[in-house]
Amino acid sequence: MVGHLIHGEETDWIPRAKIILTKGESQAFEPFDRFAQARRFTGWSLERLLDRFAEARAEGIATLRGWHLTREQLALCGQHPELGQVTLSQLLASWVVHDLGHIAQISRVMAKQYTAAVGPWKAYLPVLTR
Repeated sequence: MVGHLIHGEETDWIPRAKIILTKGESQAFEPFDRFAQARRFTGWSLERLLDRFAEARAEGIATLRGWHLTREQLALCGQHPELGQVTLSQLLASWVVHDLGHIAQISRVMAKQYTAAVGPWKAYLPVLTR
Protein backbone atom coordinates (compact mmCIF):
# COMPACT_ATOMS: atom_id res chain seq x y z
CA MET A 1 0.00 0.00 0.00
CA VAL A 2 2.85 2.44 0.69
CA GLY A 3 4.00 2.04 -2.91
CA HIS A 4 0.48 2.94 -4.03
CA LEU A 5 0.64 6.11 -1.92
CA ILE A 6 4.03 7.04 -3.40
CA HIS A 7 2.76 6.47 -6.92
CA GLY A 8 -0.21 8.74 -6.18
CA GLU A 9 2.05 11.47 -4.87
CA GLU A 10 4.26 11.31 -7.93
CA THR A 11 1.66 10.91 -10.68
CA ASP A 12 -1.75 11.94 -9.40
CA TRP A 13 -2.57 14.72 -6.94
CA ILE A 14 -0.06 17.49 -7.61
CA PRO A 15 0.58 16.60 -11.28
CA ARG A 16 -3.17 16.70 -11.96
CA ALA A 17 -3.54 19.94 -10.03
CA LYS A 18 -0.79 21.44 -12.20
CA ILE A 19 -2.69 20.37 -15.32
CA ILE A 20 -5.85 22.07 -14.07
CA LEU A 21 -3.96 25.25 -13.17
CA THR A 22 -2.00 25.47 -16.43
CA LYS A 23 -4.13 23.77 -19.10
CA GLY A 24 -7.61 23.50 -17.64
CA GLU A 25 -9.81 21.07 -19.53
CA SER A 26 -7.72 21.17 -22.71
CA GLN A 27 -5.52 18.29 -21.46
CA ALA A 28 -7.14 15.25 -19.86
CA PHE A 29 -5.38 13.57 -16.95
CA GLU A 30 -3.39 10.44 -17.63
CA PRO A 31 -5.26 7.39 -16.31
CA PHE A 32 -4.02 6.36 -12.86
CA ASP A 33 -2.36 2.95 -12.80
CA ARG A 34 -3.57 1.48 -9.50
CA PHE A 35 -1.10 -1.40 -9.79
CA ALA A 36 2.09 0.41 -10.87
CA GLN A 37 3.59 0.00 -7.41
CA ALA A 38 3.75 -3.78 -7.86
CA ARG A 39 6.22 -3.31 -10.72
CA ARG A 40 8.07 -0.24 -9.55
CA PHE A 41 8.71 -0.96 -5.88
CA THR A 42 9.48 -4.68 -5.99
CA GLY A 43 12.27 -5.39 -3.52
CA TRP A 44 11.99 -2.10 -1.64
CA SER A 45 12.06 -2.39 2.15
CA LEU A 46 9.23 -0.90 4.17
CA GLU A 47 11.68 1.63 5.61
CA ARG A 48 12.74 2.77 2.13
CA LEU A 49 9.10 3.01 1.03
CA LEU A 50 8.13 5.05 4.08
CA ASP A 51 11.09 7.38 3.60
CA ARG A 52 10.19 7.95 -0.05
CA PHE A 53 6.53 8.53 0.84
CA ALA A 54 7.45 11.06 3.54
CA GLU A 55 9.68 12.88 1.06
CA ALA A 56 7.09 12.88 -1.73
CA ARG A 57 4.27 13.97 0.58
CA ALA A 58 6.36 16.81 2.02
CA GLU A 59 7.14 17.98 -1.52
CA GLY A 60 3.46 17.84 -2.50
CA ILE A 61 2.29 19.76 0.56
CA ALA A 62 5.02 22.38 0.08
CA THR A 63 3.96 22.81 -3.55
CA LEU A 64 0.30 23.11 -2.59
CA ARG A 65 1.01 25.66 0.15
CA GLY A 66 3.21 27.66 -2.20
CA TRP A 67 0.37 28.13 -4.65
CA HIS A 68 -1.78 30.19 -2.22
CA LEU A 69 -4.87 29.06 -4.13
CA THR A 70 -7.83 31.38 -4.48
CA ARG A 71 -11.51 30.41 -4.58
CA GLU A 72 -11.44 31.09 -8.31
CA GLN A 73 -8.52 28.71 -8.83
CA LEU A 74 -10.18 26.01 -6.71
CA ALA A 75 -13.19 26.24 -9.02
CA LEU A 76 -11.09 25.62 -12.15
CA CYS A 77 -11.91 22.42 -14.02
CA GLY A 78 -9.92 19.57 -15.47
CA GLN A 79 -10.83 16.42 -17.38
CA HIS A 80 -10.61 13.09 -15.59
CA PRO A 81 -10.37 10.14 -18.02
CA GLU A 82 -13.28 8.28 -16.36
CA LEU A 83 -15.21 10.88 -14.37
CA GLY A 84 -15.22 13.74 -16.86
CA GLN A 85 -15.17 17.31 -15.60
CA VAL A 86 -13.76 17.76 -12.08
CA THR A 87 -12.73 20.85 -10.15
CA LEU A 88 -9.42 21.48 -8.46
CA SER A 89 -11.29 21.63 -5.16
CA GLN A 90 -12.77 18.17 -5.79
CA LEU A 91 -9.35 16.78 -6.69
CA LEU A 92 -7.80 18.11 -3.48
CA ALA A 93 -10.71 16.89 -1.33
CA SER A 94 -10.34 13.46 -2.94
CA TRP A 95 -6.67 13.45 -1.95
CA VAL A 96 -7.68 13.86 1.70
CA VAL A 97 -10.50 11.30 1.57
CA HIS A 98 -8.26 8.82 -0.27
CA ASP A 99 -5.80 8.97 2.62
CA LEU A 100 -8.61 8.65 5.17
CA GLY A 101 -9.85 5.56 3.36
CA HIS A 102 -6.44 3.95 3.69
CA ILE A 103 -6.25 4.92 7.36
CA ALA A 104 -9.65 3.26 7.90
CA GLN A 105 -8.40 0.19 6.03
CA ILE A 106 -5.30 0.00 8.26
CA SER A 107 -7.46 0.42 11.38
CA ARG A 108 -9.76 -2.42 10.34
CA VAL A 109 -6.83 -4.75 9.67
CA MET A 110 -5.19 -3.86 12.97
CA ALA A 111 -8.44 -4.29 14.91
CA LYS A 112 -9.14 -7.74 13.45
CA GLN A 113 -6.35 -9.26 15.53
CA TYR A 114 -8.43 -8.46 18.64
CA THR A 115 -11.66 -10.08 17.46
CA ALA A 116 -11.45 -13.03 19.85
CA ALA A 117 -9.84 -11.02 22.64
CA VAL A 118 -12.74 -8.56 22.98
CA GLY A 119 -15.25 -11.35 23.45
CA PRO A 120 -18.86 -10.18 23.57
CA TRP A 121 -17.90 -6.51 23.15
CA LYS A 122 -17.45 -7.28 19.46
CA ALA A 123 -21.15 -6.39 19.07
CA TYR A 124 -20.33 -2.81 20.12
CA LEU A 125 -17.19 -2.44 17.98
CA PRO A 126 -18.18 -1.76 14.37
CA VAL A 127 -14.55 -1.78 13.23
CA LEU A 128 -14.65 -5.55 13.82
CA THR A 129 -17.91 -6.21 11.99
CA ARG A 130 -17.44 -4.29 8.76
